[in-house]
Amino acid sequence: MQDSQETHIPNHLEEIVAAVSIRPGKNIEVKLPQTVLFQPPREKLHLCEEKAKSYSSRHEYKQAIQELVRCVALTRICYGDCHWKLAEAYVNLAQGYLQLKGLSLQAKQHAEKAKEILSNSIVPPYNDNTDVFRCSVELFHTMGRALLSLQKFKEAAENLKKAERLSKELLQCGRIEKEEWVELQAQIKVSFAQMYQGQKKSKAALPHYQEALEYMETSKGQKSLECVPVLRELAGVEQALKRHDAAINHFLQAHLILLSSEPSEEEAALSAHRVAHAALASGRPEHHDVAEQYFQESLASLKEAEGTGRAKFLSIQDEYCHFLQVTGQEERATSILSKSLEAKVGVFGDLSPEVAETYRLLSEADLAQGNHSGAHKKLNKCLQIQTLLYGPQDKRTLSTQQALDVLSKAPEMAVKLRPAPKARPAFCTGAAQHPTAPGKARPHAAD
Repeated sequence: MQDSQETHIPNHLEEIVAAVSIRPGKNIEVKLPQTVLFQPPREKLHLCEEKAKSYSSRHEYKQAIQELVRCVALTRICYGDCHWKLAEAYVNLAQGYLQLKGLSLQAKQHAEKAKEILSNSIVPPYNDNTDVFRCSVELFHTMGRALLSLQKFKEAAENLKKAERLSKELLQCGRIEKEEWVELQAQIKVSFAQMYQGQKKSKAALPHYQEALEYMETSKGQKSLECVPVLRELAGVEQALKRHDAAINHFLQAHLILLSSEPSEEEAALSAHRVAHAALASGRPEHHDVAEQYFQESLASLKEAEGTGRAKFLSIQDEYCHFLQVTGQEERATSILSKSLEAKVGVFGDLSPEVAETYRLLSEADLAQGNHSGAHKKLNKCLQIQTLLYGPQDKRTLSTQQALDVLSKAPEMAVKLRPAPKARPAFCTGAAQHPTAPGKARPHAAD
């Protein structure tokens, strides 16, 4: 017990040093006004909280976490070790870690620390404090999300149910406004839906996503950007349930909301691609026009892109070529793929999965047009790249080898690969050992 206390002391000191230290930026003079140097801790706490919100809104999560760590230290300075506000600061820090992939365990640890502090806080005079119970709702919800990320579904469900039940009790007691409760419900319902989706229970997830969207539209408005991720996740569930019309509509609704917010070219392109991909995935002819329209819109937005944008353009272009092949436009698809090969070598390199896949698609196109020789040559090139990339025993390499073997046994290929018959001598059977007649090339199996 003593050891654990000793290990906590340095951590607290580090937090305090991080909180009170000022790191001047490039455009800030080293000599700061006395009002900044001797700023009261509560004012500095408020400033850090605002900075954390600002960074989070711009998706700069690493910077946000640095500010949230300072908030924890400053809250401890301002309120002590057993105040509910310190628990709230730990909950906010846990939420910050959840926004960064792969840090769910840290989020869970901070949520557990908040729970420990809050357990000691719910005593007079805090037992009638609405803020304590509101913090408890956030704590249970955050803990549920952390456990969900760690795929501990049973424990996640227990915490999410506690958050839902407590928020409903606060509403019934008049301790929170209906608008705040609706906003909380939207978040909790999304977490429930994600929990079921994580267990491949799409039917169970669907009603939770639908409720979450209703709550979100009520609290934020139907054209709010916050509805976009919910609409996309709902569309994914609809796709899993083979409800393609609904999936396309949800992706389209999300796309239109995004366009109204003046997104970047890349964001608009990826959003349009989602609509096109959903239309293609349906496999229905009535959705071909939608797929064509949004593939074109997506590619137009990325046409002049560089770097990662160029790589995404080529990837979406490949999918568009697959769409063209599905709809019987093989020649157009082949033309686009052939022209893209040089660009892919430049972006991805000669020995890359993208270049191998292009050779495979070109082989399929040649085969569909009856060009067995061209198909064999391109598929063999694909096999060579895959062998160097993955090894001869990888399932992708073996699959390509099997397809090449089948193609080699086709009657059209058998004629091309069969050695030419040797010239039969006119009078002497012993002449079979003579060289090939002048002007005749010796046959090779590769020909």
